[in-house]
Amino acid sequence: MQLGVCYYPEQWPRDMWADDAKRMVELGITHVRIAEFAWSRMEPRTGEYEWQWLDEAVETLASAGLKLVLGTPTASPPRWLIDAHPDVLPVRADGTRWNFGSRRHYDISSETYRRECLRIVDVMAARYGQHPSIVAWQTDNELGCHETVPSYSPAALERFQKWLKQRYETIASLNDVWGNVFWSMEYPSFESIGLPNLTPTDANPIHLLDFRRFMSDEVSSFHREQIDVLRAHAPNADLLHNFMGFFTTFDHYDFAKDNAIDVATWDSYPIARTESIALPEEQKARYARTAHPDVSAFDHDRYRAIGGGRFWVMEQQAGPVNWAPWNPVPAKGMVRLWAYEAFAHGAELVSYFRWRQCPYAQEQMHSGLNLPNNELSPGGLEVQQAAREIANSAALSTLGAPVRAAVAILFDYETQWMFEIQRHGKTFDYQTLVFDYYESLRELGLDVDIVSSRADLSGYRLIVVPSLAVIDDTLVAQIERSDAQWVFGPRSGSKTEAFAIPGNLPPGALQRVLPMQVLEVESLRPSLTPALSVGGANGTAIYWREHVRANGATRVVAQFDDEWPAILTHGKVRYLAAWLSHELHRTVLEQAARDAGLETQLLADGLRIRRRGDLTFAFNFGAQQVQAPAPANAVFVLGQAGLNTGDVCVWKDA
Repeated sequence: MQLGVCYYPEQWPRDMWADDAKRMVELGITHVRIAEFAWSRMEPRTGEYEWQWLDEAVETLASAGLKLVLGTPTASPPRWLIDAHPDVLPVRADGTRWNFGSRRHYDISSETYRRECLRIVDVMAARYGQHPSIVAWQTDNELGCHETVPSYSPAALERFQKWLKQRYETIASLNDVWGNVFWSMEYPSFESIGLPNLTPTDANPIHLLDFRRFMSDEVSSFHREQIDVLRAHAPNADLLHNFMGFFTTFDHYDFAKDNAIDVATWDSYPIARTESIALPEEQKARYARTAHPDVSAFDHDRYRAIGGGRFWVMEQQAGPVNWAPWNPVPAKGMVRLWAYEAFAHGAELVSYFRWRQCPYAQEQMHSGLNLPNNELSPGGLEVQQAAREIANSAALSTLGAPVRAAVAILFDYETQWMFEIQRHGKTFDYQTLVFDYYESLRELGLDVDIVSSRADLSGYRLIVVPSLAVIDDTLVAQIERSDAQWVFGPRSGSKTEAFAIPGNLPPGALQRVLPMQVLEVESLRPSLTPALSVGGANGTAIYWREHVRANGATRVVAQFDDEWPAILTHGKVRYLAAWLSHELHRTVLEQAARDAGLETQLLADGLRIRRRGDLTFAFNFGAQQVQAPAPANAVFVLGQAGLNTGDVCVWKDA
């Protein structure tokens, strides 16, 4: 349980650096991230490097006993580079170029920009790669942020055509897989294929999907080029990238595979994310100052798996931020709570953004651990409290590694892309559906792992698949070998890898273990609400429903008021033929958990728990005081069972 902070020495007078470092240590900070936006100070003119300031900053922080995370500066190319190579600017889907004047103003497919990045990273890593206090390197910053991926540039087109040729080998094969006989879309060569933008009506969905796959590969290869350089110069450092919350522009599983990262880190802004995602307005209002109880936990659990069990929070909200539709001040205690929440889910480090609120430029409304006058902010005081609590508690300062949960949710990036391309109803969003299932499980007091459909799922007792567009034989074989209970949601098995309807109808290969077929699907406008009852809970289908037929020994265990099947089972597999209202999801999952032999407990509103080692953490995100479900013999190592808004308690069973 270590605390860190993001620091920008280039933005402050040098005579402040030593005092900043001293105060960081006094506050309980152990790690500092620097330099990820400082290219213009490292190289003010092409080929002319100025390292003295960074040398001094590194030594000042290291001399104070701080460990450093050094960021490669490639998220913000300097003006001289843009002037020399204007073609590195990214191109939007409408054909216009982004301009210089903020950040992320580069085309990830530009060979010129990739060459310039490798040059600065190589020189930087050669200089600092062996420094004993630099324990980690971060590539770039928030790849794909601000909708700068995908790019529709000439460079992207050329690389996309090469990617397609490698994937399909012959243009005849591509035309066949893409179904280009439809609307006379057949191509005579790979060079004749354009980008899937600026078409009068919908582009071919497989064209769009392959472009998404290609751009995901571009993000991964851009990162890997830097990783190869860093591993050569800094073989003993952890290598990482800071991902974002609820972000699906590229496939994070592919990004991280083959040791491309040592630690998955991500940037956690709970209140801003609550304001930004597709939550009901009632929930946004209820949790305006605390954030939705599951919005950070969701990505803690997702990135823990992506990092192979290791994850950090590289940027943690420390107060009000500047980029959401509304930016409330967090309730008292929340900055402290978010740190403990991350640790409970397995984080090794929680690093705050930023050390001091900057009084100028784009982020001047974004808080830090210090106010612009150098006084600790309210959030900074909460971090100080947490640091002291951790230091004074042997139980908290020696947490064991997180263990595998009994419950897994499968999360799939290509499913998100397919359903974005072909929503069929404007309110259907895959990630929101997954989040509803996740929220339901957490309300039942269950710990959850969020994993890839390609992961080894043996050992889990309940495996939840809110939806999975493509179900292959490998996953079905895992189901056949598994002793777990399986729950599948709507649109599962609805597509092939080529973005077509399976020849044997959805759910495709899943029919081997769940004989049924989807005959028709409908997206539901708000006035269409087919009703049903499950286990004493009443509710409706929302957003999406399927008309299905049970085959063989498959049983219909619930149906809608118009008699179409709603829930079907065959052995250990359940299928929900609709996006159900929240209480119904929770009821179905509670039944499945019970069948899996798991104990559940419906938690009080706003209360969440998470286990790590022999400790149980409880958090109150709600407006009312609640009691944590600690047993009578619990030994508290932090707080007590009665929790006010923003309170945390931690106990171990006696």
